[in-house]
Amino acid sequence: MDSEHSGYDGGRSVADGLRLVVRAFVYAVVGGIALIAIVTVASVLGPTLALDLYTPAVAAWWTVFTAIVVQGVPFLLLGTVVSAAIGAFVPEKVFTRLLPRNQALAVPIAGAAGVVLPGCECASVPVAGSLMRRGVAPAAALAFLLSAPAINPVVLVATSIAFPGQPQMVLGRLVASLATAVVMGWLWARFGREEWLRKPTSASGSSSSGWRAFLPGLQHDFLHAGGFLVVGAGAAATFNIVVPRSVLDVFTGSAWLSVLLLAVLAVVLCVCSEADAFVAASLSGFSPTARLAFMVVGPMVDLKLIALQAGTFGRSFAVRFSSVTWVVAVTSSVVVGGWLL
Repeated sequence: MDSEHSGYDGGRSVADGLRLVVRAFVYAVVGGIALIAIVTVASVLGPTLALDLYTPAVAAWWTVFTAIVVQGVPFLLLGTVVSAAIGAFVPEKVFTRLLPRNQALAVPIAGAAGVVLPGCECASVPVAGSLMRRGVAPAAALAFLLSAPAINPVVLVATSIAFPGQPQMVLGRLVASLATAVVMGWLWARFGREEWLRKPTSASGSSSSGWRAFLPGLQHDFLHAGGFLVVGAGAAATFNIVVPRSVLDVFTGSAWLSVLLLAVLAVVLCVCSEADAFVAASLSGFSPTARLAFMVVGPMVDLKLIALQAGTFGRSFAVRFSSVTWVVAVTSSVVVGGWLL
């Protein structure tokens, strides 16, 4: 009788899991289609709903905005699906078993893990906090925090699509981002102080796992990151149209100023890493090194990440870690860009 009851429960759990998968797939597809439809309808009907929108400048704005969003949504969707699946199904103890106890060795391994364990930057902060609670050295957890949203397969594929025929841009992003993550991990291992870092003592959010955690994670990540994609696309389109060419020439004429400008814009625009390559590709007036800096800095230092880090690890940590990360990321971009681009 007990075996029959357990078999019934097992069958019901499988059915519940299948229903959740179907529901998650439907939500993801419907959400993506809805977002594309909204952008498309807005681009078609927008000029009729406002004053004097038939100007060439506004037409160019809609073109840039629509192109960035439509190109970025598929990769954003894929990235959030993979990120939610990892958060729901990959046990946290896997990381502690794979990483050596020596911090100098654990940092590059944790950084390289970002290549095979993708996740968006919004999810990287709670994941890093979870790793610390499970005994992973802070230096290794922070290296993973920086690398996972910057060098995962979804981001690299999106970069190759955004920059067709330019494999050096994909390689440059991989090398510069990984170097930044590893250097920051080593810097924290050498100079970081315990009083700067407020280690999380309890898990934030739901403690559920499996299929019941997958769907809420997917919904949250896609809606949250999708909103930043739309805002970032609008800001990038506005930047392309509103800022006078004479002002841009001041920066584009100087290799250093163009890099610094896009590195600052990456912090302000807060574009999701699965879509920031399309925004960078649209900034065609800037040098390849400057656009590389935009893609390296963005997934590691932006306003939403600074806020997340301050809430998770403390304001003292967020200010120090973000500022040093920005400097290291810009330096790495310049070095790698000068070498490859």
